[in-house]
Amino acid sequence: MPFDPFVFHFVHMDESEIAPPAKRVFPPLYVQTGDASIDRLAFFHVLERLKTQKRTGWVDNKIPNAESISDHMYRMAILAMCTSDSTLNISKCVMMAVVHDLAEAQVGDITPREGISKQEKQRLEAEAMSNFVHDMLHGSPAALRIEALWNEYEEGKTNEAKFVKDLDRLEMALQAREYETAHALDLQPFFDSSLPHLRHPEVKRWGEDLAQARSRSG
Repeated sequence: MPFDPFVFHFVHMDESEIAPPAKRVFPPLYVQTGDASIDRLAFFHVLERLKTQKRTGWVDNKIPNAESISDHMYRMAILAMCTSDSTLNISKCVMMAVVHDLAEAQVGDITPREGISKQEKQRLEAEAMSNFVHDMLHGSPAALRIEALWNEYEEGKTNEAKFVKDLDRLEMALQAREYETAHALDLQPFFDSSLPHLRHPEVKRWGEDLAQARSRSG
């Protein structure tokens, strides 16, 4: 939908206007059949959940037609391709971007407001990845590559993992700006929790460009 970034009025949403989170119900883990073809096909179908499940933060803020998990990961992958940092393994960054939230196909986009501890969230996501990699994909070389990329991102130690984490933050801020403009909202908390935490010099510069553009039109 086209928008005019210069003509709108902000509507600030406070905590009382944000819908309380519903208790999350997790689907059962997949039970391996022993037939690699059947189990692999089941994994391919599970991926559809990433296309249909909405990102929780936007749903909580009553954003109409909120983005899906895969929407978020796709833009991150393209952002990774836009970097000029020749010290990074860009192919790895792109692949990491498209698998970093893969566990959410099983557990959904869990947010702190749901009362699930960080440790429990990590356990649930690791359990989901194990189910995908070993029960559905039978520990194939491709599956182990996906698992390694996911683990590298979760550990956050390599330059590529740190870069992709910054893209995760920047993508959220970009989306927040687009929702502000489209729906005349003030989504300041999404900027506060993302842009100040950018560390990669180029991504930080992209974030500054976004903040300046937002300031000019606000």
